Amino acid sequence: MTMYNPAHPGEILREYLGAMQVGEAAKRLRVARFTLSRLLNSRAWFTVEMVLRFSDAFGTEPGKWHDLQQQYDLWHAA
Repeated sequence: MTMYNPAHPGEILREYLGAMQVGEAAKRLRVARFTLSRLLNSRAWFTVEMVLRFSDAFGTEPGKWHDLQQQYDLWHAA
């Protein structure tokens, strides 16, 4: 099922981070602050490597993040 104008996965990631600062979250995820900031601001896409990092960090299934990115990409491509 395709969503109407699905949210960028970065918007959902913001909810997972809660009040945590971007710099602190980047350190915990072992990514550059710039990289995480671009994801959170919908300026970059979730790569497979990032999907695996987020699933490990948040205890979620990797497919969740991958599916969110795929839905976003498909809707915008159509």
